[in-house]
Amino acid sequence: MSKMNKSKVDIDRMIRVDQAGEFGATRIYAGQLAVMGDRHPMSAEITAMAAEEDRHHEKFNALMARRGVRPTVLHPFWSAAGYALGAGTALLGPEAAMACTAAVETEIDKHYSDQLDALEKDGADPELADMIEEFREDEREHRDTALAAGAEKAPAYPFLSGAIRLGCRVAIKLAERV
Repeated sequence: MSKMNKSKVDIDRMIRVDQAGEFGATRIYAGQLAVMGDRHPMSAEITAMAAEEDRHHEKFNALMARRGVRPTVLHPFWSAAGYALGAGTALLGPEAAMACTAAVETEIDKHYSDQLDALEKDGADPELADMIEEFREDEREHRDTALAAGAEKAPAYPFLSGAIRLGCRVAIKLAERV
């Protein structure tokens, strides 16, 4: 495969996995809000984070359409899994919901940073690099907000966080390819 074709394939994978991840985040927040409603002080913050994830998702949708990148075929699975993860952690309590957010955003920060390193190394796609950099900053804010809200006080936090982070890494690998 030529360098140009390989670069396009790699960039298509980046866009596909990022769009899937942003969609998954919208579903996690939807699940959390379905359980927590507007009763908890964090509900307004979760709603604000969900709105940012919606904006990220829509920007990736537009980029995919403009560039002809196919979405992951796992979209229905991400919908159900994201919602279940959000609702399930919220059922454990507000701190567990925040632990979920902190774990997911920690992995996304690493994922986006790795992508930025690759994009900046060869300057292949400044538009995508700018989007990822902007969204990474939002994800870092979400992580910091979740930690400040007591994520580490969640029951079995190290196990919960580790399991969610592992799930994110698996989801990233699957969405890149499938």
